[in-house]
Amino acid sequence: MKKNRGQGGLVYSTEAGRMCPDCRQPIDACTCSTRSEPPAANAVVKVSRDRKGRAGKTVTVVQDIPLDPLSIAKLCQTLKNGCGSGGTTRGQGIEIQGDHVEKIIGLLEKEGFKVKRVGG
Repeated sequence: MKKNRGQGGLVYSTEAGRMCPDCRQPIDACTCSTRSEPPAANAVVKVSRDRKGRAGKTVTVVQDIPLDPLSIAKLCQTLKNGCGSGGTTRGQGIEIQGDHVEKIIGLLEKEGFKVKRVGG
C-alpha cells in the first residue's frame, strides 16, 4: 500500500503539458520563477579561486549568497551557462569548475549583487 506523502501531484497533463510542482500551474503560466527577491542591500558575495582537496583542479567558489536554496540553484545555472562550464551548489555557496573569477564577478554585478574578490 502506498503512503500519501502530501507533496505528490500532477507533473504532466495531456491538456496543458508539463506542470510546475510548486504552484501546480502549467510551465507556461508558472509564477514561481518570477518571484525572485532582489539581493540584500548590505550583503557582499565573496568570489575566490580554490584548488585544495580537489586533486589540483581549480574551481571558482562563490560564497555568502543571500538567497534561498531554489534561487541559489537558478543563479548557479546562470553562472554555469555564462562561463560555459560545470558546477554545483554547496550550502549557501556555488562551485564552478575552472578559473572564471573575472567572468563570475561581472555576471554577479549584472544580477545586482555587491561582489568582493577574496584571495589571490
